[in-house]
Amino acid sequence: MRTKDKKELTKHLEELKTELTNLRVAKVTGGEASRLSKIRVVRRAIARVYIVMYKKRKENLRKLYKNKNIQAIRS
Repeated sequence: MRTKDKKELTKHLEELKTELTNLRVAKVTGGEASRLSKIRVVRRAIARVYIVMYKKRKENLRKLYKNKNIQAIRS
């Protein structure tokens, strides 16, 4: 996942979000237990994608400000 670029990560994130909404609908309508247990897996996968996107953004900012006198604001 870390080798993917931003477009691929965004696409993967959208797929996971739609899958999560489908699983939540199945939960409300009384879906089978095997599908309901997948909600946790999908939520964690979404979090992983967000983490990878965040780390890539921070890495790019570090490269940008590496040899400059200005320091990036740390939040």
